[in-house]
Amino acid sequence: MYKAILSLLLTGIISCAALGQGRSVGRIQLSVTEQWSFLKMESDPRTLEHNVHWPVVNLPHTWNSEDVLDARKDYYRGNGWYKKQLDLSRLKDKKELFLQFEAADQETEVWVNGKKAGFHAGGYTAFTVRITDLVNRNAGARNEVVVRVTNRFNESIPPLTADFTFYGGIYREVHLVGTDAVHVTFPGNMEKGVQISTPVVTHEKAQVQVQAELRNESNTARQIRLVSQLKDREGKLVGSVESEASADAQAMLSVRQQFNELQKPHLWSPESPYLYTVITQVKDAVTGEVLDRVQHSVGLRSFRFSADSGFFLNGQPVKLMGASRHQDYKGLGNAVPKQRAVKDIQLLKQMGANFFRTAHYPQDQAVLDACDRLGLLVATEIPVVNTITETDFFFTNCLAMQKELVRQYFNHPSIIIWGYMNEVLLRPKYNGDKARQASYFESVAALARALDSLTRSEDPSRYTMIVNHGDFKRYKETGLTAIPMIVGWNLYSGWYGGQLSDFGKFLDRHHQELPDKPMLVTEFGADADPRIRSRQPERFDKSIEYALQFNQIYLKEIKQRPFVAGALSWILADFNSETREETMPHMNNKGLMEWDRKPKDLYFYYQSQLVKHPFLKISRDPGTLSSDSLHTIRVFTNGDEVQLMVNDRTPIRVSATNGIAQVRTVLRSGWNQISARTEQGLQDSARIYYQPYPDQLEKGFKSLAILLGAKRQFIDSSKRHWIEDRPYREGSWGSVGGQPFTIPGSSRQSYGTDKAIAQTENDPVYQTQQTGIEAYRFDVPPGNYELILHFAELEGGEVMVPAYNLRDTSRTEVIRDRIFDVAINGKTVLKDFNIAGQYGRAVAVKKVFKLSVNNTGLVVRFTAKTGAPVLNAIELKPIK
Repeated sequence: MYKAILSLLLTGIISCAALGQGRSVGRIQLSVTEQWSFLKMESDPRTLEHNVHWPVVNLPHTWNSEDVLDARKDYYRGNGWYKKQLDLSRLKDKKELFLQFEAADQETEVWVNGKKAGFHAGGYTAFTVRITDLVNRNAGARNEVVVRVTNRFNESIPPLTADFTFYGGIYREVHLVGTDAVHVTFPGNMEKGVQISTPVVTHEKAQVQVQAELRNESNTARQIRLVSQLKDREGKLVGSVESEASADAQAMLSVRQQFNELQKPHLWSPESPYLYTVITQVKDAVTGEVLDRVQHSVGLRSFRFSADSGFFLNGQPVKLMGASRHQDYKGLGNAVPKQRAVKDIQLLKQMGANFFRTAHYPQDQAVLDACDRLGLLVATEIPVVNTITETDFFFTNCLAMQKELVRQYFNHPSIIIWGYMNEVLLRPKYNGDKARQASYFESVAALARALDSLTRSEDPSRYTMIVNHGDFKRYKETGLTAIPMIVGWNLYSGWYGGQLSDFGKFLDRHHQELPDKPMLVTEFGADADPRIRSRQPERFDKSIEYALQFNQIYLKEIKQRPFVAGALSWILADFNSETREETMPHMNNKGLMEWDRKPKDLYFYYQSQLVKHPFLKISRDPGTLSSDSLHTIRVFTNGDEVQLMVNDRTPIRVSATNGIAQVRTVLRSGWNQISARTEQGLQDSARIYYQPYPDQLEKGFKSLAILLGAKRQFIDSSKRHWIEDRPYREGSWGSVGGQPFTIPGSSRQSYGTDKAIAQTENDPVYQTQQTGIEAYRFDVPPGNYELILHFAELEGGEVMVPAYNLRDTSRTEVIRDRIFDVAINGKTVLKDFNIAGQYGRAVAVKKVFKLSVNNTGLVVRFTAKTGAPVLNAIELKPIK
């Protein structure tokens, strides 16, 4: 078991020196994010005989922000071409020039003035291209950079498959950097830059070490002096060290320094994220001229994991709690400006989190800087997801990615874990050939061992981790639970399979069978479509109510087990997954927030569980409708009791259980004023619009919108609230005959389909249906009405099921003939109606009828010709 108390660290993006009059000091870093020309084209536009118009874009940029949301089941994965004229006027006295790409997905080639400057494989780490010998420095000379980026599938580059979208483009910033011939190297695959470590950290003392890697690009040896300063948060100098060395021509030089021990240091923690600063200057030993200067933040702390007792920071036990994050955003794809990316970390901190996972790849340095500054502990990783390729090229790229990850992010004090695999046995290859599969599993284990060894060699101070899905036996038998220092488990009992009660049993099994292995719950969650509500929540209904129930149970089990070092909710915000269908096509909506970061009730629930200060928030969600004016008011709080007042009525006291105080009370039609107050004087208020649906369809009722074959309610894109169906009752309304549609052989959901429905934004209206329906009745008074019938053929054809759905695999549904008549009050309105034959399968069909009703009420009757009649949804409203 890994027992050592580990170090702190640092942050560090290279900073540029201030510009002065005349010669500048150190390096200059210039943003080159504006006014790039761009073409989405497979062939090289430079080889075309005719001129091509290049539209202008600014970075960050992706070409997939829109096509990942359209109705097609794919998105552009190919070449994108960028070009720009470089302005070198501010760098004329710099001997060395570089282009620094923070990330581009996923293969990138760079040319300068027509000559190849560099290539990079991998979509999530930075890379630097030296262009010194390719530019023309004459006054007025043109220097053109051309970049080809491709996000095509490449079996040699992870990720190969995943439940997220592989956006293409230069989606982070690009910088033009000028340095002296002698300079600090750029952290990456081959170079380390400046690495700062803290081998000793206690409340009494701390040691801070600097290892600087320099390169001399000139043909002459240089004597240099390396000067490092350590400053506290107020800028006071608390340590200084100097070293002299000889930098050989065209060679690299590594210099190690150590400051005098700090006495009574300020320690870094989530409650007090105190940062020191290390400034490292490279000077000419003869003239004293500053050749280069870089600056990094440093946080002093110690930490360790225990298989029995969890996680300890600075000697104190800490339960790690937080969420993971994907980097895309509504309307932007993954081309997210830094300030918006940093806002996600602020939202995590406001949620009360102390832990964060950069799933499933390295993220913007600004995100990690924010974690350092705000106090969030971090697990980060490379994107070896779901499966591997058994080739030397794939292994080499994985090792290069891990080396880039560690070297580029080494100095962030927030990072405590380096990960390198996620659910790599989720959908294993060669299921029909056990011998070949055993060989494949050994290849996976060999890659894991190589990555783990590399990581420990690059950084002995942090922990390594493999993240597994819930197949305990398979991961243990293949040896993947023995290789890393920590095992992470992505667990979805009660969602993709199993029961909610299985979750706690799984945690106990790990502790019993792997008693010396620290563990984290690295993912858990349930889809929470904010448009879906349920009074009878159940697995896979996508309702907010079930997701709340799921998270309450999971958090309770996690908190009561000290050996669970921590847990990460999946996920902070909804994100794009182009291959998904279900109620919100192309989206994974397990987020605590929506894609645009609008909080769901789940986010408020986590605040009630995690924040240390008094907390109170009334749910803004509309909840479910009923016919009796009774509505559930939900309040999130970390207090014991809430005083609730509705529409100036007498306040009532409501006890809070597990962070939620709720009461079912009468609301009036229209707007209602709700206010809540805690014993500590904390207050919140909300206006809730409520319109109960009619039970008796007396004269003057407004409208009904009803989902058939459903136990859930739905709020559509026009904010209309659809309610669940019920059997017909005399004097009222409802369906006659039939049963809810279910996916044949599904192990997940008890009603409805998981297919996306074409020709609609409101998929849940069409994803459930009553099969074998005989009639639908409305006992309405005489008058004029608009009746709308909604249909979709839900069954038939090949259905591809993504790997994350675990037990359900791809299926071929039987194609059945379905022909029926529809009559309204005895008049046939649809004759020989064949949904699939006339419109196709999984396509929304809407039929609108204007009619007059006398004293007979309204009866819609369905008569089978071939197969069973169906109805997916129905609307009725009076016409004045």
